[in-house]
Amino acid sequence: MIETSKQIDQDFPDNEHVSINENGEPVLKKVQKREYKKSLKELEELIKERLPERNLIDILCNVEHWINWTRHFGPSSGSDPKLKNPRERYILTTFAYGCNLGPVQAARHMRADVTGSVLSYTNQRHITARKIDQALKDIINHYHHEFDLPKLWGKGESAAADGTKYDIYEENLLAEYHIRYGGYGGIAYHHVADNYIALFSHFIPCGVWEAVYILDGLLKNESDVQPDTIHADTQGQSTPVFGLSHLLGIKLMPRIRNFKKLTFFRPDPDMKYKHVDSLFSDSIDWDLIQLHWKDLLRVVLSIKHGKISTAMLLRKLGNYSQKNKLYQTFRELGRVVRTVFLLQYIADIELRRKITATTNKVEAYNGFSKWLFFGGDGIIADNDPEQQEKSIKYGDLVANAVIFQNVVDLTAVIRQLGREGYYVYPEDLSVLSPYLMEHIKRFGDYVIDLEEPPQPLDGKLELELKTA
Repeated sequence: MIETSKQIDQDFPDNEHVSINENGEPVLKKVQKREYKKSLKELEELIKERLPERNLIDILCNVEHWINWTRHFGPSSGSDPKLKNPRERYILTTFAYGCNLGPVQAARHMRADVTGSVLSYTNQRHITARKIDQALKDIINHYHHEFDLPKLWGKGESAAADGTKYDIYEENLLAEYHIRYGGYGGIAYHHVADNYIALFSHFIPCGVWEAVYILDGLLKNESDVQPDTIHADTQGQSTPVFGLSHLLGIKLMPRIRNFKKLTFFRPDPDMKYKHVDSLFSDSIDWDLIQLHWKDLLRVVLSIKHGKISTAMLLRKLGNYSQKNKLYQTFRELGRVVRTVFLLQYIADIELRRKITATTNKVEAYNGFSKWLFFGGDGIIADNDPEQQEKSIKYGDLVANAVIFQNVVDLTAVIRQLGREGYYVYPEDLSVLSPYLMEHIKRFGDYVIDLEEPPQPLDGKLELELKTA
């Protein structure tokens, strides 16, 4: 904390991206929108022309052929499923619930020999939220290891978390009125990696402070993509969360609204600064942190061993904050970590640009996943909290399958362009997105065919990437 504050103070006169006004508040220079070359527009047009038309059932079948994600589904007893064509049933059930059509409506539009009761039975007896997470893990791992293209978008070292409201019926234990969104519903809280793939999701009440769940999603993510940095908006941070994330080895770097109104804390009451002294208005109580340091470590060890979740801990700490010394110590440690982060945030324009870019990805994923959740007017009709959670996870399974297929198709198109002599610039590829929708059919007759395998899985671009 001392080193960072001194360095920021020393470099402040040469930093053209930040200043301090007469009220002692930091004023940040607006991050300029990135300018792109004409070659990017040309590449996007060529890709749009060449992407094959896909429907959602075909996409789920293709990803099943490549990965065999349905192997995680089956009876809780572990015995062989007594279903006719179980892989087909699992794909159709995922489609029915992941797109929110419901079992009856989905069955009416399918030419396959299936009824709504069969799909409902499969969902209730063969598929759990835990099994969906395992299927998601398979897709994420293959996505991370098989393809070159996502590595140009991000290395999986950071992720962003954000919530989006889904409507549910008002006569429901989870239903609350959300002032910001307007209307009753629940929040799907997504964790999305910097390479665009969705890692984990919760379905939480509207009245819950989203920061409670921000660490839980990372800790429950069992895939090979293990970010150590998490970005969020104002709802995804508080001083106790900063303190707890630091002890868990997670860097919390949110995009905070009205951050200049937050208190900057001095490492020592007597420490003064030449250029940024007006930013600070209080100091850290190090004696409190030292006194309860062992208690903090015991809590972290309990979390690491699965004895308590971060969400439960933060809820309990928040409820008894006035008299709870453990809460006060987490808050004090969080003030240290947040002050260091805020100093870095105002001083480093590249850090601000990175945080904005990563949080934009999770916001884009919210729109992408809702576009695929098109049935039932977007309303989660089930009143069972477990089924509501499964609906969100089914949606992630469908969305990640579409992302996977889009990357397969993008890779094939880019590889073919390279063979035809078209030069592809890495900076153009780095701003592409797998959230492509124009070539995907959501409606019509849904036909399943597991007998026709897709092309072999090949994630290599085979290009000599040219630089500008």
